[in-house]
Amino acid sequence: MNSTTTTTSGRLRVHPLALPNVLTYGRIVAVPVVVGCMFYQNILHGGLWLRWVALAVFIAAAISDFLDGYFARIWAQQSSLGRMLDPIADKLLVASCLLMLAAESTIHGWALCAAVIILCREILVSGLREYLAELRVSVPVTRLAKWKTTLQLVAVGFLIAGEAGDAVVPGVTKVGITLLWLSALLTLYTGWDYLQAGLRHLTEDSA
Repeated sequence: MNSTTTTTSGRLRVHPLALPNVLTYGRIVAVPVVVGCMFYQNILHGGLWLRWVALAVFIAAAISDFLDGYFARIWAQQSSLGRMLDPIADKLLVASCLLMLAAESTIHGWALCAAVIILCREILVSGLREYLAELRVSVPVTRLAKWKTTLQLVAVGFLIAGEAGDAVVPGVTKVGITLLWLSALLTLYTGWDYLQAGLRHLTEDSA
């Protein structure tokens, strides 16, 4: 059965179980799996093999972030549900991993500032998006913002490997911390676009 139908208004209606949406659901389901493996390995002193399991699931989830958008475009299965869930899935995955990495001290010292910047920006942007949505104002995702998400995922991937990765190739954690700082700087830059749009419409609304 075709997963898309056309409504009387001419809009394309996408089935909730269309492949792009299923990939997004999978990314959300991956969050407790990754966090559980990290928690069991570090907090409950499990084997280092759990880090590789966590990394494998994380990489699969990160790849699905690209694939769901790709399939949605080529199969004309873009939907309001997908547009809503996609950024939520990304934020859940990155935020939960950052919190676990901080709890186990893989991220510590000044590097915590980079994690805080990323988390605060995501909360700020989510609030601004909700505010602008009420005004029926759309702020499209820029190519730079997509690179920001990619860099965040790569940085977190290196940090999830952490001690297990250092045992194979020394310096994996240091590379992850460096990438985390770079993604934090890019996060600040891309967040400024949303902040400008929000402030502009807030000023117009209160005038």
